[in-house]
Amino acid sequence: MKQFHAIAIDGPAGAGKSTLAKRLANELGYVYVDTGAIYRTVGYYIWICGIGGKDADGVRRLIDDVNVAIEYPGDGLQHMLLNGKDITGEIRTPEISMYASQVSAHKCVRDFLLDTQRDLAKTHNVVMDGRDIGTVVLPDADVKIFLTASPEVRAKRRWLELQEKGAKDTYEQVLADQLKRDEQDSTRAVAPLKQAKDAVLVDSSNLTLDETAARMLAIVKEKLNA
Repeated sequence: MKQFHAIAIDGPAGAGKSTLAKRLANELGYVYVDTGAIYRTVGYYIWICGIGGKDADGVRRLIDDVNVAIEYPGDGLQHMLLNGKDITGEIRTPEISMYASQVSAHKCVRDFLLDTQRDLAKTHNVVMDGRDIGTVVLPDADVKIFLTASPEVRAKRRWLELQEKGAKDTYEQVLADQLKRDEQDSTRAVAPLKQAKDAVLVDSSNLTLDETAARMLAIVKEKLNA
């Protein structure tokens, strides 16, 4: 008898996966697992070591020196620890985002982190978001959702977030980065971004955050009660 439920949410960068997955987890009383933050943590380590994210040999040499830990201290956030240091705040820059995309393309990195992600689903009810959760990490997840929106909509949302933080990036720059990230994630040789055959597609291009959250919750309740 299966003891815990797993919900897999995949989709491109900027689709709102983290925000909506966290909200869904809160509604259900599940643990939210931000796998993007896990890859950002590895990317951050590669970056501070001065190795290029696409340098396969360099990444392979360093990966065994990475100790990644996840903590949920009660503030509602998933805290990422790198070799014992909390770097939750340091991994949210555009540069580290690009590094995360680059290092996640290396098989050694994905193999290194696969058990970490799967173990969480063996010991908790989880909502896990990423690029390959429903296809690779949790292929037997109870519910799979592929969350997306048009590149232009995703770029505008991201640009508005950056504006609120005082960033000077233009919309055109953000859109260009968005398209580059999409290309990297969908064409990489290892675990590319794609919709699982049994995933439900949710396109939020013309939906508000509340409308998208409601649709996702309805999908989960329908699947789990089926």
